[in-house]
Amino acid sequence: MVVLAVTWIAKAGAEQAVADLFRKLQSESRKEPGCRFYQVHTHRNDPRRFFIYEQYEDDAALQAHRDSRHFQELAAKKLAQIAERQAGDLYQPVD
Repeated sequence: MVVLAVTWIAKAGAEQAVADLFRKLQSESRKEPGCRFYQVHTHRNDPRRFFIYEQYEDDAALQAHRDSRHFQELAAKKLAQIAERQAGDLYQPVD
């Protein structure tokens, strides 16, 4: 299993638009065969800060997610215009 933890910061005034895009991305990503879990969170005290926790079967499933039409359209294209990706870290379970 591969885990990806990502933080995004919405541009001032774009918080709702970012949340709407993340809702769509979350819905579509959960349909991917290799996606085990995909959850978008907002910070309790900073509405501009978003945290995404993702789990995939393996590296190939993560790459398939990144190559998907919905990711390219929603995240790479639209989201990148109204928010900034702050961090993205890959993890794996401790066995």
